[in-house]
Amino acid sequence: MASRERIAIDAMGGDHAPDEIVAGAIRAQDELGVEVLLVGDPRAIEASLKKHTSSGQLEIVPAEDVVGMDEEPLVSLKRKPKASINVAMDLVKQKRAQAVVSAGHSGAAMAAALLRLGRLRGIDRPAIGAVFPTLVAGKPVIVLDVGANVDCRPKYLEQFAVMGSVYSQYVLGISQPKVGLLNIGEEDCKGNDLAIRTHQMLQENSKVAFIGNAEGRDVLSGRFDVIVCDGFVGNVLLKFAEAVGEVMLQILREELPQGLHGQLGTAILKPNLKRIKQRIDHAEHGGGLLLGVAGICIISHGSSQAPSIFNAIRLAKEAIDNEVLERIQSNIFDSVEPSSTIRQNSKDE
Repeated sequence: MASRERIAIDAMGGDHAPDEIVAGAIRAQDELGVEVLLVGDPRAIEASLKKHTSSGQLEIVPAEDVVGMDEEPLVSLKRKPKASINVAMDLVKQKRAQAVVSAGHSGAAMAAALLRLGRLRGIDRPAIGAVFPTLVAGKPVIVLDVGANVDCRPKYLEQFAVMGSVYSQYVLGISQPKVGLLNIGEEDCKGNDLAIRTHQMLQENSKVAFIGNAEGRDVLSGRFDVIVCDGFVGNVLLKFAEAVGEVMLQILREELPQGLHGQLGTAILKPNLKRIKQRIDHAEHGGGLLLGVAGICIISHGSSQAPSIFNAIRLAKEAIDNEVLERIQSNIFDSVEPSSTIRQNSKDE
C-alpha cells in the first residue's frame, strides 16, 4: 500500500488558532486520507483536540514559540528558532513531512521557507499563486505573484509564467494553459518598462503558451488559464477579489425574500446557493501555493477557519500527488533534469 501524504500544519498560526486549525486538520485527515502533524504548543493543541472527534490519531510536534502577526518576520524567525513555522518547515527539510500549511504571518512563512528549504534550482524568486474562479464554470485561473515579490524583474515574471503553467496543467487539469500578462491594455506597446520587456520575453519562451496582455476585466473572463504580475499588483487584485466575493454573498443574503415564502424559496435554491458560495468564497480555495521553493508550502489567509484549512490541506495533497516540484524543476531548464536537482540552496546563494 502506498504511504499517505504527510502534511505539517502550523497549528498556532492565524487569528483562530489553534481551535479552527485543529478542526480543519481533523477533517482533512478523516476525509482526504492524509497524515497530519500538528505543530505548536502541545497543551493548547490537546485542548482543541478534545473538542472534536476523529477516526484516527493526530501527531503533535512540539514548538516553543509562535511568530505574531505584528512581528517583523526575519528578526522573529532568528530570535525564535523553535517557533511553530520554523519547526514545520524543518519537518519538510528533514523529510518527515511533504508539505507545510500555515495561516500565520505570511511574511514569516515565506521567509522560513526560503531560509530552511531554499529555492528550486533555476528559480530567482518564489511566487504565491492564487486560484480564482472565472465566468466559465469549472475553469479556474491561477494568478501569480499575489504577494511574495513587490518589486520584480522581467526574468522573474517569465519564471512565474512557467511555474503557473505547470500548476495549471498538472493540478488544475488544463492541457495547454494559456498565459496572459496583466497590463493596462492589450497592445504589445502598452504598460511600463517591466510590462513591455516581460511581454517580449514571454513571446520568445517556447515553454509557455503566451497569448498576450490581460486587462483587469480579463482576469475572471476564462480566456486565460495563467496570469502573471508583480506581487504588489497581484496582492491588491487578490484582496479586491476576496472583497467582491464577500459583497456578492451578502447581497444574495439580503435580497432573498423574507418570511415563509422566503424560507421555501431558499430551500429550493439551497443547492444552487451552495455552488455559488463554492465558486466565489475565497475560503473554498484554501490559500496560495508558494511556488519556487524546494518544498510544498500553502499560505492561508490569517482569518482562516476550519473549511479554509481543510481546503489548504487539499491543495497541498494535490501538489504532492501531481509532483509539482519535480515538474517545475524540469520545465525551468531546456533539458529535463532529474528530481535530484531539487535541492536546498545555501543562505548566501
